[in-house]
Amino acid sequence: MSRRSGILEFAVLGLLREAPMHGYELRKRLNTSLGVFRAFSYGTLYPCLKTLVANGWLAEEPGNAPEDALAAPLAGRRAKIVYRLTAAGKEHFEELLSRTGPDTWEDETFAARFAFFGQTERDVRMRVLEGRRSRLEERLEKMRASLARTRERLDDYTLELQRHGMESVEREVRWLNELIESERAGRDLRRPGPPDETAK
Repeated sequence: MSRRSGILEFAVLGLLREAPMHGYELRKRLNTSLGVFRAFSYGTLYPCLKTLVANGWLAEEPGNAPEDALAAPLAGRRAKIVYRLTAAGKEHFEELLSRTGPDTWEDETFAARFAFFGQTERDVRMRVLEGRRSRLEERLEKMRASLARTRERLDDYTLELQRHGMESVEREVRWLNELIESERAGRDLRRPGPPDETAK
């Protein structure tokens, strides 16, 4: 399985854990909630759904046509199918949520993982955030070393582009530092109010 396919399967399972949905509704949520999926088609989504059904992680059920009537011609008869997470699918998704290896720190994977932090245990969130920060700090060090070596050979525009890239990484590192401090302080970003004293 490619990394992008794995991310898509993870995101679909996570969204369906919230509520059953039509394929059209799923695509809309993926487009609006997860920026990594802004440009993908039904031709990408439906093979993923079929795989998840074949694995026993999703069940297909008859449903009403989607609210957006314009979507019905695009999706054909498939628009009437509602996808629901099975007990095995929920268990599989929870196992995926618990993973904290290097793959979870990469750009696209991290964005999808972060979108479901509200369903993720605090210790797992911490490991993913710290891993992501470590990966970006390594990237930043390489960018600085590269810029130091090539600065004199670069024109002003290329130099400015490299500076912009470094500033973007520096901003994300600062953001991660803030998130990590919030997690350590016991502040739960999933809802307003005082720290969650029961969270571990």
